[in-house]
Amino acid sequence: MKTFIAPHTDLTVSNIVLGLMRIGDLDDEEIRTLVRTALDEGITVFDHADVYGGDHGCERRFGDAVTLSPAEREAVVIQSKVGIRDGFWDFSREHILESVDASLAALRTDYLDTLLLHRPDTLVEPDEVAAAFDELHAAGKVRHFGVSNQTPAQVELLKRSVRQPLAFNQVQLSITHSPMIAAGIASNMAGLDQSIDRDNGILDYARLHDITLQAWSPFQKGFFDGVFLGDRENYGPLNDALDEIAAAYGVTPTAIAVAWITRHPATMQVVLGTTNPQRVRDSAAGSELRLTRPEWYRLFTAGGHLLP
Repeated sequence: MKTFIAPHTDLTVSNIVLGLMRIGDLDDEEIRTLVRTALDEGITVFDHADVYGGDHGCERRFGDAVTLSPAEREAVVIQSKVGIRDGFWDFSREHILESVDASLAALRTDYLDTLLLHRPDTLVEPDEVAAAFDELHAAGKVRHFGVSNQTPAQVELLKRSVRQPLAFNQVQLSITHSPMIAAGIASNMAGLDQSIDRDNGILDYARLHDITLQAWSPFQKGFFDGVFLGDRENYGPLNDALDEIAAAYGVTPTAIAVAWITRHPATMQVVLGTTNPQRVRDSAAGSELRLTRPEWYRLFTAGGHLLP
């Protein structure tokens, strides 16, 4: 498993993250098996959100099922997110503080290694976020901070007030859903949909400012439209390419889909959403696999993107 020190932090992180948004219906032993598998494969980062499972539901299931000794707790990175509420987003100081306290109680831990602001709250008051972050950091409840699904300008707005580095940005990315990569490849081409900048340059901004991008839904066709792996009706050429490259490396197509993301020099993390231990193992096999340029671009074009 490839690891690196996340810029602006003292965290040594795996480049694959286990996301826990779907564990709400698993029993304790199934959760423990999933977590043990991840740890056995070298995955040390566990991603939560207050909204997963409804009102800290998945965090509570994790806390109920997984007991970590002090040494084990120090060896892993527990991350959660805050801001999505029922019918609205909320980055108010009061909500951030209340939600983090509830997350800590549900997870049965004294601190979060990382707290991310979930989808952007357009009513955000950066001074309120800064006040909440200062309180959480001073109290030892949160060690590092970041955002999720936010544009460079939204990050810059927060940085006017927030003193702690915003070290992470969790964004959707897969071979077939990669506008943050595809737009730059086809820049300034009138009439071509791919050339439209839909995120104000998240990728280049992250590289310029040493922000670690975390790729969620790494196997999704689009926004929760199902996975492209095995979908030969809609993604025949892509699956042919995945199969051929996987066979050449002696891994599964899942590993190749992971390796497509980790190959990018931005040094991204891949956030898995699976509850299947075998899918975790298959994904882990792509952690250190370095695709060639021809292989990477073949997958990019087979996924539906153009090289003008």
